[in-house]
Amino acid sequence: MQYFVPILLNCKNKICCIVGGGRIAERKVKGLMKSGALITVISPNITPDLQVLADHKQLHWVNRVYREGDLQGAFLVYAATDQRDVNDAVAHEARQRGILVNVADRLEEADFITPGIIRRGRLTISVSTAGAGPAVTSEITSALDTLFGNEYEPYLDFMYDMRQAIKRIVSSPQQRAKLLRRLASSGILEQIRRQEFTAWTQKEMDRWIAQNQEE
Repeated sequence: MQYFVPILLNCKNKICCIVGGGRIAERKVKGLMKSGALITVISPNITPDLQVLADHKQLHWVNRVYREGDLQGAFLVYAATDQRDVNDAVAHEARQRGILVNVADRLEEADFITPGIIRRGRLTISVSTAGAGPAVTSEITSALDTLFGNEYEPYLDFMYDMRQAIKRIVSSPQQRAKLLRRLASSGILEQIRRQEFTAWTQKEMDRWIAQNQEE
């Protein structure tokens, strides 16, 4: 079995090129939308949803078939057509240029794969079944989607703000870690779930840090 290294890529302001304009290409585009990537779609035909995105300048549509040289300057490439020879040509050019490439339906030829994703603000959970199939990935993703509800978005925003406050006030790495562990076990998440939590002011954050440093 082929194993992939799970990583999260920063695609902001980087060219991500999708060759193909069908449903698979559409899924790849939607997965990139919130990343800040500069999305280019190369295909003579695209889905209605991709057309809307192109009309609103949310992606650059090259309205023609792929040509060698189209991948120049790309950071990531998706070969997502329904034509094997085109996908092979895209993968070949990408590798010649040292660009990571995802090849639709050919796990063994891909430098990376696109997992199932759950997002809750700062929380990102990715699910891959290493080729067992999108149906299985979708089933597992749905189960995790139920387990990690919308309460995680405000919870992680709160934890982020508190971490910044702790870093500002506390110099000791050991003491910082101790405070963050105590905060994580303080029941804030359950308060948010029960809608009993009110966002802390900066003064309340500083007071909690001061009180818990003393203990």
